Amino acid sequence: MFTIVANHKLFHSIHQLSRFLTKEANKALQPFGLFSAQWSVIYVLKMKGSLTQKELCDYLSVEAPPLTRNVQRLVKEGYVRQVPGKDKRMKFIELTEKAQAEFPVWEKAVMEKNQLLLSDFPMDSQEKLEELISDWLKNRVVSEDE
Repeated sequence: MFTIVANHKLFHSIHQLSRFLTKEANKALQPFGLFSAQWSVIYVLKMKGSLTQKELCDYLSVEAPPLTRNVQRLVKEGYVRQVPGKDKRMKFIELTEKAQAEFPVWEKAVMEKNQLLLSDFPMDSQEKLEELISDWLKNRVVSEDE
């Protein structure tokens, strides 16, 4: 019974943290007319280059409809474009020159917010938490593929 309660508390805490971090990211991005979900797409495309919508969905662990809405908004703003692949049904999504130029400004705002949020969290704890989360995500991906 203790394990079930402890697991419930753990997942509740993680969920609350996720919502809090999303809210804070939205505050940092608000002056640029962006939301954290859009920033996630932009950041992944900057780090990984051109991806299909399915690859973005899989990487970000989001459903296709909300991702489609975010991509459409980013296209409308001129931050991403859809490029046809060899198969006409497949489209690659990539950052535009406009997004590439604005990226450092957006990233600076997000990094400053992150730094502020971590200012009272000891570096050794940050490193351990990052290691735990990375291991968990790596194992999650493996177990989903089985």
